Amino acid sequence: MAIIPPQRKSISMVKAQLLNPATTSHFQVSVSFLERGFNQYRQELGLNLDQGRLNILCSETSLPGSRFATAELTNNIPGVRERHVYRRTYDDTINLTFYCDADQYLPIRFFEAWMNYISNMTSSGSNKVKNEDFNYRVKFPREYRGNLEVSKFEKNLDSRRQTKILTYKFVNCFPLSINSMPVSYDASQVLKCSVNMAYSRYFIEDRPRGVIPRFLNALGSRGGRRGPEFNSGLPNEGTGRDGTFGLGTFGRGRPSD
Repeated sequence: MAIIPPQRKSISMVKAQLLNPATTSHFQVSVSFLERGFNQYRQELGLNLDQGRLNILCSETSLPGSRFATAELTNNIPGVRERHVYRRTYDDTINLTFYCDADQYLPIRFFEAWMNYISNMTSSGSNKVKNEDFNYRVKFPREYRGNLEVSKFEKNLDSRRQTKILTYKFVNCFPLSINSMPVSYDASQVLKCSVNMAYSRYFIEDRPRGVIPRFLNALGSRGGRRGPEFNSGLPNEGTGRDGTFGLGTFGRGRPSD
């Protein structure tokens, strides 16, 4: 094993490394479910699905983690033990927090419809959810798994600066739970929907520097409007001084191309 000897570093060298840290406020979440049979459940809940807007409403999540499962072996030499890796394990759940829009409570309706699809909870047919003899007929896993990815980048993202993007793609994901959302007559706050997603594993996808998949700016995609109804009531942390839009936060501009 090569040993790196201590080296003297100038103040300018230290500053160059310390003054460009990664921040937590610039990220993109993309979650989707595209099964054909899902349309019926969307319609029953009155869901007008705007995929770009749903993604942009995600205000908080976490980058996933993993670890090795090991076995400890003791050989014939007294006091010597070895640990050997036999499996890589994952967190297997990730929490997503969404701002709820005032138009249709989009995140709530989307994940409720997805969970209704998984458990076959419908308001039509012979097995209606309101019937006393209603019973669950859960679909097969291959029918209800969707797509989820989380991309981490910085506010100076563009092709000229050659910024490297970190993109996690999750395998076999589906909603595991929708957490309860308290409401109150006390001081009014932004309503948030927190969803726990299950997955089997993740991998990091290699993408070109300075390139991130573009998605609709939900605050301005309808009729060319900027969406002031969101800017007025939502926190503005994570936006740049120039008002540029950090994905996962709310600002006045668009993501960099």
